[in-house]
Amino acid sequence: MAFDLMVKRIYEPPAADDGQRVLVDRIWPRGVSREHAALALWLKEIAPSDDLRKWFGHEPARWAEFRKRYGAELDGNGEAVAQLRGLLGEGKVTLLYGAHDEAHNNAVALAEYLSAG
Repeated sequence: MAFDLMVKRIYEPPAADDGQRVLVDRIWPRGVSREHAALALWLKEIAPSDDLRKWFGHEPARWAEFRKRYGAELDGNGEAVAQLRGLLGEGKVTLLYGAHDEAHNNAVALAEYLSAG
């Protein structure tokens, strides 16, 4: 199933074509006000566990293993995944994250997970 899904750093300004903006980090990003975030939803429950987040540490060498482990966590987190899929069924969704690395972060892994199935 194809979704209209984007991934974006929360520090980038909101755009008219973002659709519903969903923060998928467990921790609120530093220096971002709730007004600036312009969120439809803060879905903390879909973020990686603290243990997995700390293990990954945004190390690109751990990216493949992180995606596998996070996918397993998502497989066991049906309620949060269903909530996000419901939003995707309504139209465009932008997954927001706070990490500096734009290629190796939980929002990118989550978008891949959702697109795969």
